[in-house]
Amino acid sequence: MLATGATQAADYHAGPEDYRAILPRLAAGDRLLLRAGDYLRGLPLHGLQGEAARPIVIEGPAEGPRARFLARRGANTVSLVDVRHIVLRNLQLDGRNLPVDAVKAEGHARFAHFVSLENLHIHDHAASQQSVGISSKCPAHGWIVRGNRIERVGTGMYFGDSDGSDPFVAGLIEGNHVTDTLGYSLQIKHQKARPADLPEADTSHDTVIRRNVFAKPGPAPAAGEKTPNARPNVLLGHFPTSGAGSEDRYLVYANLFLHNPGESLLQGEGNLAVYSNLFLTDGPDAVRIQPHNDVPREVRVLFNTVLAAGNGVTVLEPEHNPHTQLVAGNLVFAAGPLRGGTQRENLTGNRAAAARHLAQADAYPATPEAAARALAPRGTAPTRRLDPAWLADLPDIDRDFAGLPRAKNAIGALATPMHRRP
Repeated sequence: MLATGATQAADYHAGPEDYRAILPRLAAGDRLLLRAGDYLRGLPLHGLQGEAARPIVIEGPAEGPRARFLARRGANTVSLVDVRHIVLRNLQLDGRNLPVDAVKAEGHARFAHFVSLENLHIHDHAASQQSVGISSKCPAHGWIVRGNRIERVGTGMYFGDSDGSDPFVAGLIEGNHVTDTLGYSLQIKHQKARPADLPEADTSHDTVIRRNVFAKPGPAPAAGEKTPNARPNVLLGHFPTSGAGSEDRYLVYANLFLHNPGESLLQGEGNLAVYSNLFLTDGPDAVRIQPHNDVPREVRVLFNTVLAAGNGVTVLEPEHNPHTQLVAGNLVFAAGPLRGGTQRENLTGNRAAAARHLAQADAYPATPEAAARALAPRGTAPTRRLDPAWLADLPDIDRDFAGLPRAKNAIGALATPMHRRP
């Protein structure tokens, strides 16, 4: 142990044989530095309380051999109960296809707030669709899920509970690569009334989903057949319909949604902004904004590039919906490009038309890198007359999918061809 600073925060160095004895000692500002090796007894984090400026950090080596946690029957590998301000990074979580979750905020916990999960490699948790890479089943506020690789799992990330309890609030999900899931890459459940004891319960929050890859490659089903475990890559449920939390939003931008043989790439309801994303699928639908447990409310679908075999962007809503669903500035090439919503200044067409505007519209690339090249504009990005009011209050709306400045009135997700990028 090495004590540091006036607050006596400590660095603990441990390996597979002694790390469990250190866990109960961890206090605000402490770090548990794990050596490379195979860890067979899980990582139960129960009752650990860090502070905003002094989180409790548990991490493995950033390079070279990993600290690898092997799943065991009857227990989730990383178990979170009544924790706050916890950081986990640089760990490998090998599920061995046992029926457990890799990281779970347990259903019997009262809370799991301000949890950061960074640079985890989660794989082979695919005993069934119910085996999840990262899950919260208790009230969860202020999570950061960043830079993780999640592959060969039942469900990539699942936040909230099926009955609308246990809300997931003010999350940041960025830079993750989620592929080869049986079910969802990401699902955030709908929410009932917001608990009064949640942090900043009376404040409106954004849950941000940006710069991720959500890929579900696989063969399309034969005519008349259904795909087993058909689920959207991403499904976003509504926030509370009144009172605290009713003004919360999803901000979904600069993501790559790649393939789904039997379902939509993105399905959502409630308040959400979907912008500067790439959608590419040989399945039935790219984007569906539609009622699920409530209805679409304030919706903006802006500056996306969509290439789909079936439907491009579909907005379904009940009659007399007082909210606005704006679909503007998108490039959409599909058998059925646009349906529903208030449509403004989009460029649409079928697959044949896509070849005039996109770099490689004649194929469905298998890799994220190839997809980004294929969906880049063939020349200068097309422009339309856009209303600045459509773009208000959206972070990074002046940047394209690649993070480059967007030329005035340019539409679609990418501003420049691949060969012109720095």
